[in-house]
Amino acid sequence: MQAWFENLKADFILNFVKGNRWRYLLNGLGTTLLITLLACLLGIAIGVVIAMVRSTYDKTKEGARMTIGRRLFGIANGFCRVYLTVLRGTPVVVQLMIIYFVIFASSDNGTLVAALAFGLNSGAYVAEIVRGGIMSIDNGQFEAGRSLGFNYVQTMRFIVIPQVIKNVLPSLANEFIALLKETSVAGYVAVADLTKGADIIRSRTYSPFMPLIAVALIYLALVMFFTKLVGILERRLRNSDH
Repeated sequence: MQAWFENLKADFILNFVKGNRWRYLLNGLGTTLLITLLACLLGIAIGVVIAMVRSTYDKTKEGARMTIGRRLFGIANGFCRVYLTVLRGTPVVVQLMIIYFVIFASSDNGTLVAALAFGLNSGAYVAEIVRGGIMSIDNGQFEAGRSLGFNYVQTMRFIVIPQVIKNVLPSLANEFIALLKETSVAGYVAVADLTKGADIIRSRTYSPFMPLIAVALIYLALVMFFTKLVGILERRLRNSDH
């Protein structure tokens, strides 16, 4: 038992203490959180716009006159459907490599390119979450808005959207947690994220166990922390209903 403990101690010193290799994990953690935050903000912005376009088209397509504006809106809806199909139907790591090696091949800022790739992917899922929230609102809410003299945009802004935000906020928080774990493949495009930091340590010490276990524990701690926050958020939202 003592010999096992001594070996574990020596492995820890080799991987994290010597050469200050723990900095690879610390710097990688900062990069991972930055990518996740930027991708989350971009995904929410894209998702809300797409959800508004798709839900508005679905709710107003019956009995709508085929005007030029309506045709343009239909084209926008079709573009959104293609976007959702492609982004949700292909692996995020493939999207990441296409954006980095093909679209932004001349860029030297892998962190921003990775944030863009993950944000575009997350936007497709956020769009469906928000669209589901909008479509779940009873049509009576829209009729109530019209009875108050609101047009469609005003009804969405003052009546529907506040209810949608309350309904989808826990799901959006869970999407953030999923996004955090998805960013672990950013190392495929040479981004020095948390997982890449562990890989750098492994390549220098030829000892994979300790750095990989450390990364797994860090991700687990982050997920547990954000899951706890989501649980608190959900309880407060439930309490506000009473």
